[in-house]
Amino acid sequence: MRADYPHKHVKFESAQGPISNAQGRLIIARLERETGKTDILKRHLAFEQAITGSPLVTGNKVTLLQNGAETYRAMFDAIEGAEDSINLETFEFDDDPIGQEFADALIARQRAGVQVNVIYDGIGSLTTPESFFQRMRDSGIRVLQFDPLSPTARRFHWATTHRDHRKLMIIDGRSAILGGINLCDVYSSSPGSSIHREHRAPIVDLGSWRDTDIEIEGPAVAQCQQLFIGHWTSQQGWPLSPRNYFPPLKPEGNAIVRIIGFTPGQLSVIYVTLISAINNAETNVYITDAYFAPDARMINAMEAAARRGVDVRLLIPGSNTSSLVEAASRSYYSELMDAGVKVYEWHGTMLHAKTATVDHVWSTVGSSNLDWWSLARNDEVTATILSAGFGRQMEQMFDNDLRNADAIDPQEWRSRSIFERAKEDFARMSQRIL
Repeated sequence: MRADYPHKHVKFESAQGPISNAQGRLIIARLERETGKTDILKRHLAFEQAITGSPLVTGNKVTLLQNGAETYRAMFDAIEGAEDSINLETFEFDDDPIGQEFADALIARQRAGVQVNVIYDGIGSLTTPESFFQRMRDSGIRVLQFDPLSPTARRFHWATTHRDHRKLMIIDGRSAILGGINLCDVYSSSPGSSIHREHRAPIVDLGSWRDTDIEIEGPAVAQCQQLFIGHWTSQQGWPLSPRNYFPPLKPEGNAIVRIIGFTPGQLSVIYVTLISAINNAETNVYITDAYFAPDARMINAMEAAARRGVDVRLLIPGSNTSSLVEAASRSYYSELMDAGVKVYEWHGTMLHAKTATVDHVWSTVGSSNLDWWSLARNDEVTATILSAGFGRQMEQMFDNDLRNADAIDPQEWRSRSIFERAKEDFARMSQRIL
């Protein structure tokens, strides 16, 4: 067993504030009983804290949401139940059946006295007509475009390469939904009007985009709210209407959560946290990523983990929305497989999820891909979850996804054409601008 983690107290925070060292030890003891992996748990707790130094937040309930139907149903239910405020931030908000239904639901809550605030990205929603957002504004919803493309519309620094890639919704300051799902029809092959009314939807629909979100209830929601309000302020939005954005929060579950926001120009704590988890993995690393074009640090961490006996698996799209990113991803297959990493390609239309689970206890779900846009150009949000129960759910989801994926055979891969190899080499050299 490795035991080279920092020998220091792990600091926790609850709904009532900082937790004492004695209480913290009780939390660790409970988690150890759940995992049966004492050293593994302590290592991930210690390194998770060491990266930022901020306390880990206890007392959260985290619900795994798989695919558009499940996530949209949870979002519509949350919107309909809102009583005070709805803060919604998204990269893509389309004027299609799904987008229109979301707009209608938000307008209905605004007219019922709930204050709705929306941030959308100028490029992500480039094809959405201004009239779509104006209809929401006319109802009283505060709508803010992140870095507008029109120079006449901007009142702040303008940059086409700095985008808001976050997908985040906070209801009444008490619950939050985040992950990779945008507000558009690619996530459902059925009409939007049926999504939140059906009691059950298929987990796997290979004709729709495959994605993952989570719903959080408990003290960690305040971190989500802080990120939204910070973005609203930095983008010089109109002052938010007075609401109870930070209500007292009570424990809702046993998951330990940290919400991490990233803005270009800062250290990518999202990326460093994942690399740290891989570097300290002892049993398994399961990564699902939509746009896999990482730097050498990530490749080295994955290969080193596989060489020391960790079960490292990578699931990425078999067909990507970007052919160059697809080729860049494939340029890493040979060296990853030579180190013992198992590589899989998804069968369906598009795999858009950004998730990872390590050692049955450490997991992450968010908006950040393993490419240069997420590493250096996009504002992103992700949640790190330390929970044995949630880790088991993540592993089951990964296993289910592998049933709809092809394992790349190393021998067959070596026989691919010279043309494919040349395209991969070009894409890899160009990946910083993809």
